[in-house]
Amino acid sequence: MLEPSPRYTEPMESFTELPVALPCLRVARGTTTSLHTGIKEHWGIGRIDEGDTEWWGSGRVRRSVPGCILLKQPGDVVRHLLHRGPTVFTAVTLPTDEVVRVIREGEAVVTPQFEPGDPRAAPFHRLLDAACSGEDRFTLEVALAEALQALVATRGVRSDHSRPVRRALAFIRERLEESISLEELATHVDLDKFHLCRAFRAQVGMPPHAYLTHLRVARAKELLTRGVRPSELAPLVGFYDQAQLTRHFRRLVGTTPARYVKSPGDPRFRGVLRPSPQP
Repeated sequence: MLEPSPRYTEPMESFTELPVALPCLRVARGTTTSLHTGIKEHWGIGRIDEGDTEWWGSGRVRRSVPGCILLKQPGDVVRHLLHRGPTVFTAVTLPTDEVVRVIREGEAVVTPQFEPGDPRAAPFHRLLDAACSGEDRFTLEVALAEALQALVATRGVRSDHSRPVRRALAFIRERLEESISLEELATHVDLDKFHLCRAFRAQVGMPPHAYLTHLRVARAKELLTRGVRPSELAPLVGFYDQAQLTRHFRRLVGTTPARYVKSPGDPRFRGVLRPSPQP
């Protein structure tokens, strides 16, 4: 079992969104020592600039050091396990409509990480460098196009069950506010429920019901920051009542919805699906 270094047990995060000449891109630089689990909602490219971190994703533990490129796609679960000092990173969120033009969302399985010096990662480095250095729109458009083509080229080998699991992830996200049965989910992806549960946990790192709960809590956090009152949240995010919402919210975030809305950026509140650009 991996444990955080005693020097960095206190969570710390800071993020700065950078101005960029291409409106469809979101670019941020940040520093973190926080350990949390997140489910990615967008396509993204991250780069470790400083630090040494270990994380779980795509069924295995990985180690990222300066120069590593991390590729994320919607539905990816990332569990941060260890920071050997503050981790400094740069991240760019890709425009979904541009991505789906070149890659079929739900079927692609991209390579999660490229090591420093890997030539296949060069287009991703160029996009990050161009975005961070304030290049003009045309330069960014070319860098984005090259990065998207590289994304297609990095598709990994798909396991027999990766496509059904991706379909299950999409189904759960689309039905977040509704009641879902395992039988219904298994029928939708054309797997029996036992194989689905085993494949889902192996690829995602948690069972389907836990994934749904994480998504619901994430949506609750988002709605709170938009001004929705805690007492109105439960039916909007698929929970039976306020008590069920509060129980899961406290377990995953570390506080109640009412307290969270007063200090949504407090790093003491665990970042399950927090809306941050952390890679």
